[in-house]
Amino acid sequence: MVNVQNTLANINLLEGLSEDIVEALNKQCRWKWFDAQEQIIDRQAESTDVFFIVQGRVRIIIYTVGGKEITLDDFTEGKQFGEMAAIDSLPRSASVMAVERSLLAAMPQSRFMELLTGHPVVAARVLKNMAHIIRISNERIMDLSTLGAANRVHAEILRQARENMVDEDEAFISPIPIHGDIGSRVSSTRETVARVMNDLARKGFVERKKNGLKVTNIAALSQMVEDVRGD
Repeated sequence: MVNVQNTLANINLLEGLSEDIVEALNKQCRWKWFDAQEQIIDRQAESTDVFFIVQGRVRIIIYTVGGKEITLDDFTEGKQFGEMAAIDSLPRSASVMAVERSLLAAMPQSRFMELLTGHPVVAARVLKNMAHIIRISNERIMDLSTLGAANRVHAEILRQARENMVDEDEAFISPIPIHGDIGSRVSSTRETVARVMNDLARKGFVERKKNGLKVTNIAALSQMVEDVRGD
């Protein structure tokens, strides 16, 4: 039995809501632990729950016709996924699996829609989050269409670095990105990613640490990517 009291209090989407509202939401969700590599959502499934990540990390993935896995993104605790199906009631657009053991809270579609209509600040956050996803997706589509494999790796490291800034020109990505995972994100091979990462390390852009990847001189890395993109 999982004690779910106040566990939704750390969900970014719900920030600022009163304790009473959060407590009520706790009771209206279904709670479940998922083991690492366990599937949470299957693409084209007709479920409409919205999932909140209380502990752990999940991966959003799609598969090509040939069965190749393409990673769209990883979500960590404090975030949510599944809003699209809850909003339009259409089948799921991607599969989701747990990267590590994760505790999730599943909110029924009807309650999620009540949350949006009853709390404009929450609705605005959902809109902002979806706009961010669209922007990132557009950028990745352009990268896949116009950049070579090495440049796509550069762009992906830059994207992850910008989401994990620790200083004006430095980031720390933890855990260390796995070459196979990066390859899945940029439609390249593990060997190509390893070669590009070694090159970035020689040039001083990345440094492998015990518990993560240190990315430095982000301004220069950004300029290098933008020069190839033609921004």
